[in-house]
Amino acid sequence: MAILKALKARQVLDSRGRPTVEVDAISDCGAVGRAIVPSGASTGKHEALELRDAHSPVYDGLGVRQAVDNISAIIAPEVAGMALDDQATLDSAMLWLDGTPNKSRLGANAILGVSLAVAHAAAAVRKEELYVHLNRLLIERAGMDDVDLAPRLPLPMVNMISGGLHAGGCLDIQDVLFVPIAAHTYSEALEQTVRVYRALGGILVARGYEAALVGDEGGYGPRLEYNDLAFELLVEAIRAIGLEPGRDAGIAVDAAASRFHDARSGRYLLRRGGGQSLDSDEMVELLAGWVDRFPIVSIEDGLAEDDWEGWIALTERLGKRVQLLGDDLFVTQTARIEQGVVDRAANAVLIKLNQVGTLTETFDALLFAQRHAMRCVVSARSGETEDATIADLAVASNAGQIKIGAVARSERLA
Repeated sequence: MAILKALKARQVLDSRGRPTVEVDAISDCGAVGRAIVPSGASTGKHEALELRDAHSPVYDGLGVRQAVDNISAIIAPEVAGMALDDQATLDSAMLWLDGTPNKSRLGANAILGVSLAVAHAAAAVRKEELYVHLNRLLIERAGMDDVDLAPRLPLPMVNMISGGLHAGGCLDIQDVLFVPIAAHTYSEALEQTVRVYRALGGILVARGYEAALVGDEGGYGPRLEYNDLAFELLVEAIRAIGLEPGRDAGIAVDAAASRFHDARSGRYLLRRGGGQSLDSDEMVELLAGWVDRFPIVSIEDGLAEDDWEGWIALTERLGKRVQLLGDDLFVTQTARIEQGVVDRAANAVLIKLNQVGTLTETFDALLFAQRHAMRCVVSARSGETEDATIADLAVASNAGQIKIGAVARSERLA
């Protein structure tokens, strides 16, 4: 049985040029697993804490030296000698070491870096693909539960037009994405995606919009006059390559509504298209109108992260028609997903490893959602790296969907 011999951690840069944590897990037989931790821009307030050197002038307070030091000085001495295959015990040891509800002592970025690196090392020892190892761990974690964990390639959900915090606020909503719903293979889905992306770029240029610059996730970032125009342009691009919107291809929306929700008034303040101030019911009607007019198959964070009553109303209104995806609402945490199940708020869960901070806790969120007929979408973050762990997780968990950003940047293509 292979054991964890040592950890090596360092500060590296993510796709936005911001520091993040990279970890090497070294086994007693010499096999090495490496992982790099992603970082979000549009983060939910209930996420596990990403530890940064806020009081240091280095990298303008965004450095992660303290998180790196925590791995070397606190985590490594505790977990060295543990079995590489016993992911749950190792993750539990780090949670005990941290001792806080949101991982604020050691940092979720430190803990997740170790958790993922250990999984990579265990797969390397076995000389197997990471998804095979993750699938085995998931099956063990699920026990006798009736959850379908047969590995399966996911349907990609790919960024086309960005707004919100991903593209300087050029739209109120954060992302408009292409979903190749009728593709028979992943290869066909990817080819359709690239063609639509290129067609959309040509349409933007022809209409006089900026198409050379892209947002954090590689989606185009044109300054459009109104939010609906993003849907209109994507529909035009879909038709331009010979696909029929609604039959061959769909649109997914990441509204990221927490970003334009005013907590004091409880209203949603939209600036594009002349400006609107909407209560929860009116926001639901706005989203329903978009679904009526466009081939929208998925809406992510259509309402704010703590607007539970609004989410319940949205699910009652649209839950049988489209996927209603909770990101900031659930932050990959089982307790919040359980509340969603009880309240019938949303019908799908976005899965982001760094929102919860360990691989085992991510497994628990996935399995709980699947047991309760909630769809799962494994997702990248806006600050990404060439670490492709989420691709293996999507396949290993039979999630069925992956949200990866656009096809214009290498950390997305990875």
